[in-house]
Amino acid sequence: MLIAGFPAGSFAANCYLLAAGPGEECLIIDPGQDAEQGIEEIVRQYRLRPAAVLATHGHIDHVWSVAPVCGAANIPAYIHPDDRELLSDPAKGLPLMPGQQLFGGLTFSEPADVRELTDGMTLDLAGISLVVDHAPGHTQGSVTFRLPPAADSGTLFSGDLLFAGSIGRTDLPGGDYDTILTSLARVCLPLADETVVLSGHGPQTTIGAERAGNPFLAGLRPVTGPARGL
Repeated sequence: MLIAGFPAGSFAANCYLLAAGPGEECLIIDPGQDAEQGIEEIVRQYRLRPAAVLATHGHIDHVWSVAPVCGAANIPAYIHPDDRELLSDPAKGLPLMPGQQLFGGLTFSEPADVRELTDGMTLDLAGISLVVDHAPGHTQGSVTFRLPPAADSGTLFSGDLLFAGSIGRTDLPGGDYDTILTSLARVCLPLADETVVLSGHGPQTTIGAERAGNPFLAGLRPVTGPARGL
């Protein structure tokens, strides 16, 4: 499994590319602000062929470049229906005052092919199987993408649900603190300690490290676990 990533734009939102190996098709997760050049460099370095764009949620720092990336490669975008409107109207995800423009009046649009994600579905794309978990709380349509242990040691693309030492903010439109705690208990805590967490911002971590030291997880109980071994 090949996984490469970089922080995109002024928001430093992590954009990830994953493929079965060099020279294969790849999936692009969360192409944020000005992500095109970083994507092109990784695609060229590993001789990859983009197959789809996946969005963990609809905030502008994660979907800024969805439409141009999809348009350039003629590929679909996947997003949860509760966040789909943010692709074309990202201002709805921000606490803007009436009449206030987003980034100087920039306009955004959906790509030509948008496909909707559902909780528990398995995406079989580019020779990769990813499990989708709906994980609202940061936004209503937040999801995570999970590579099961059979594919590697277990990897969770957590978006802005879980960070190293923190969790996603819940004070933006569509956010809710109690809901994100429920999502963390249902989606993250049942996973094995060895599961690698690749977050929407900041460095990678593991479920075990966050279970032990993340103050926002203190006192939470997993819904179906935890599974502590591989």
